[in-house]
Amino acid sequence: MLTIGDLSSRGGRRDFLQVGGLALGGLTLADLLASQASGATGNPLTTGKSIIFLFMHGGPSQVELFDPKMTAPSEIRSATGELATKLPGITFGGTMPKLAALADKFSIVRSFRTGDGNHDIKPIVGRDSFNANLGSLYSRIVGSNNPTNGMPTNVALFPQAVDATTQPGTAAFGNFSQTGSFGNVFAPFVPGTGGEAQENLRMRVPQDRLDDRKLLLSGLDQVKWAFDKFGDKAPLDKVREQAFSTILGGVADAFDLKKEDPATVSRYDTAPLLKPQDISRHWNNYKNYVDNAKSLGKLLLLSRRLCERGAGFVTVTTNFVWDMHADVNNATVEEGMRYMGTPFDHAVSAFIEDCEARGLGEKILLVCCGEMGRTPRINSRGGRDHWGGLAPLMLYGGGLKMGQVIGQSTRDAGEPRTEPVEIKHLIATIMHTLFHVGDLRIAQGTPGEVSRVAAEWIPIAGLT
Repeated sequence: MLTIGDLSSRGGRRDFLQVGGLALGGLTLADLLASQASGATGNPLTTGKSIIFLFMHGGPSQVELFDPKMTAPSEIRSATGELATKLPGITFGGTMPKLAALADKFSIVRSFRTGDGNHDIKPIVGRDSFNANLGSLYSRIVGSNNPTNGMPTNVALFPQAVDATTQPGTAAFGNFSQTGSFGNVFAPFVPGTGGEAQENLRMRVPQDRLDDRKLLLSGLDQVKWAFDKFGDKAPLDKVREQAFSTILGGVADAFDLKKEDPATVSRYDTAPLLKPQDISRHWNNYKNYVDNAKSLGKLLLLSRRLCERGAGFVTVTTNFVWDMHADVNNATVEEGMRYMGTPFDHAVSAFIEDCEARGLGEKILLVCCGEMGRTPRINSRGGRDHWGGLAPLMLYGGGLKMGQVIGQSTRDAGEPRTEPVEIKHLIATIMHTLFHVGDLRIAQGTPGEVSRVAAEWIPIAGLT
């Protein structure tokens, strides 16, 4: 455990950095420093690429996002109209102007189905992921921490990771930190909301134990100040000094958006798009809509920062915002897409443009989908209900073939008209992006479930 003591006394300065097991999810200090000394850069089974899985909690509408069906009857076609895209003959829903202009940079799957209309988190945690977060499959192979700098390899980001005024992440419909049979050590690191891995970065100061990420970063600033002031005099040996610069410098800075260019933070920020007063308080999901607008862009920016520094799998989600029944809880489709579609369009387009400018289009694969889609027919209240027969799926980057629409749906956007793409195909695509699967399936110690995915499951056709 990393322990930072009282800095106010000579003894405190002498002992302010105590590194014991440094149990960052199982990585010891010896492991970390040995890896750095040997120049290790990664696991030979991996491709060096990362996944960001933006889970659209609640079930987004395939029609209002990427398949507007404007020639269908009024109760079926997009309630927000349509927009021409960069791809000839392809249109998106009316709240997607920025993504429409970038359609040549990502791919849409119009024949994706999740299999049922249940509220859960099945594309990211479910039967097809062996009841574990997909990132846990990744960290089970590569370890819980990047060997070169201690960065957690599997991270889950909820709104409180970037905005302490937002609500805690919900687990009412599924636990994003679930690890199935792989063991809790491979659970996602969850900044800002606790979690077992975060316990191992706990700081101790007089009469206080600080678990919150923002307080942690504040404490680290204090330690850095003390190190600058007393560094020449403090009797730190080489090992402690290395541990200080590695853990307190690299990992903490990665989670701190203050270290990012303010212009970039502003470019991602979705909060100015939708003020709380712009959102009707009539709906019980009002706070979810507000939190989504306040945090979504910064969550994607933070995920990019983490992937650049060695995280291999990042789950991003906001509380239950994509449910649009037009009932006591949820807005109508037309109104709800202003609350959900507008921030999504802004945040994801900012992410794509940023990654393109940084040359990260080959390194990071962004996956955007939810647990289901919405009914082809708008209900009598102006909403769409649960639907497992078809769901939207968007992918950007990862070295895959972009600028295309894969598959077709039926005229009412209710079922795949071409060969269905299912969750197993999506998981296989993710695994093939992360790993050299031919080597993985025969590697000693690979769990049987992971070997089966690598050997038997087929990625989405047309992307490779």
